[in-house]
Amino acid sequence: MFNRLALLMMKLMTAMGLAGLCLPLFAQATFPHKPITLLVGSAAGGSNDIFARSIGKHLQTALGVAVVVENKPAAGGILANALLAKAPADGYTLVVLSSTFTTGAAIRTNLPYDAQTSFSPVAMLAKGPLLITVGKQTSFQTLEDLIIFAKAHPSKLNYGTSGVGSINQFATEILAEAAQIKLTHVPYKGMSPAVTDLIGGQIDLLIASAPSLLAQVKGEKIRALAVSTASRSDVAPSIRSVGEAGYAQSAVELWWGILAPAHTPSPVVQQLNATINQVIASDDMKAFFIKEGASPAPMSTDAFAQHLSAELARWKRVAQAADIQPE
Repeated sequence: MFNRLALLMMKLMTAMGLAGLCLPLFAQATFPHKPITLLVGSAAGGSNDIFARSIGKHLQTALGVAVVVENKPAAGGILANALLAKAPADGYTLVVLSSTFTTGAAIRTNLPYDAQTSFSPVAMLAKGPLLITVGKQTSFQTLEDLIIFAKAHPSKLNYGTSGVGSINQFATEILAEAAQIKLTHVPYKGMSPAVTDLIGGQIDLLIASAPSLLAQVKGEKIRALAVSTASRSDVAPSIRSVGEAGYAQSAVELWWGILAPAHTPSPVVQQLNATINQVIASDDMKAFFIKEGASPAPMSTDAFAQHLSAELARWKRVAQAADIQPE
């Protein structure tokens, strides 16, 4: 009887000991249990940074852990993406990025990461239109007016961008391809000097984000011919779309999203996706995005992955057709 009782006590103590060992392992497996870092590949004040800080604040409340934004402004976001690719695949280091991720990867073959295999797509945050604008010195009142003139005068019209390989260049070239026109590219080092030259009449055409141009349109310093989307946008509902003008195949949307390192556990990625989708669907975030020239775009991780893959393939084709080379 005594031996049986002693054996039972030993088994019970062993079980309790194993349970004690499992408790810290379980705690470690619970996500999240420590601060999350959001990398941003641009300086403070840009759209990626603004979106990261707003999303970070809401995620902090929703997840119950600190969310810290770290700016790594170098090489058009390449540094931040490279740091993410090398980070532990645990969901505690993420990157907030935009359309530049795919346009850059479409023309650069020497990146320190693979745009398709080095990351786990987590969530799309928002999408926004580009505005197709012309200087007031031009006579164009509609997109059709511009295209008719450009067909009659190949390469005479010039267009500005924030640099070679920018989303501005890709959006302009895909419109030119759809309309079968030739335009002359004038690259700038950033959007601000391009806007200044559009207002001053040094360039004829500029396709850029709504926050970059809408104030000048409303102030009648430049003229908006269309938004770059297939249908009208909530960001600028009074402006016609390229779809309405008959060029839906040239539709382009800016987007912002979040990636994690490749091989981040699926439960962690799915939890982040569900939480972010819930956050961006709120009325508060919808109002925030509209003010910043975008609309919330919740989607599954699989849908976001498919979007990235399709866009990368599209921009590679456009880069080859328009001979867009990295600087």
